[in-house]
Amino acid sequence: MNTIKTGLLLGALTGLLMLIGGWFGGQNGVVIAFFFAVVMNFGSYWFSDKIVLHMVHAQPVSEGEAPELYNTVKNLALRASIPMPKVYIIPGDTPNAFATGRNEQHAVVAVTEGILRILGRDELEGVIAHELTHIRNRDILIGSIAATLAGAIVMLAHMAQWAAMFGGGRSDDDEGGGGNIIGLVVMAILAPLAATLIQMAISRSREYLADAGGAQISGKPYGLAGALEKLSRASKNIPMNAHPSTAHMFIVNPLTGRSLMNLFSTHPPIEERIARLRSMRPM
Repeated sequence: MNTIKTGLLLGALTGLLMLIGGWFGGQNGVVIAFFFAVVMNFGSYWFSDKIVLHMVHAQPVSEGEAPELYNTVKNLALRASIPMPKVYIIPGDTPNAFATGRNEQHAVVAVTEGILRILGRDELEGVIAHELTHIRNRDILIGSIAATLAGAIVMLAHMAQWAAMFGGGRSDDDEGGGGNIIGLVVMAILAPLAATLIQMAISRSREYLADAGGAQISGKPYGLAGALEKLSRASKNIPMNAHPSTAHMFIVNPLTGRSLMNLFSTHPPIEERIARLRSMRPM
């Protein structure tokens, strides 16, 4: 069911991209947007991990450079019955983590320097197990494609906004110039919102599944619950400079500012996640 739902959601993102293309160039715009979406999906599949890791300035580490982190990932990967992923560290004090890659054989787990400073052993194991569950459930590819397409939609929506301001879009002969400009304005407003809502629908259910899987792999649901508490509190005090299109990839929402965008958070309420974990028995 989750696979079908994800396919429909990603199809909706592609369709929205085509709709924006239609506002720019009519039928030709739809065709161009479709091929653009195909290229972006292809690029996301092969290069999403490299793009995301470059964006956050993550650096690979070996067992000799970070023995505790490396061995934690290695041992939990064995428990999860997946290949050992590559391990990266993100410079910065904001505590957070994410997983990326196209499949189990080409996966990456990345954590910030801040998370290594504030978490105890059981808590770190809970976080790593959560990310390994995303890898095992094939969420990493889904999240990367959603991030890439959502980013493209936001970019094109901004272009539509400028086009509306200067009277761009299709010619005035197509359904009237005034309606054309109004359509561009509406598209510029609704497209980023729709992309965010689709990302939210993808991410929220999968975070609950990753929490449950992380508790099962680590055998310590209380460790993950404690980690989420610390990460949520610290992220509010030390905001992370993350792009909204990639926010859903992190274990806790890096966009914690008190703004209207919190209404469209890509993560479930942290209190609900913690409550679910604390209702589980140690395994």
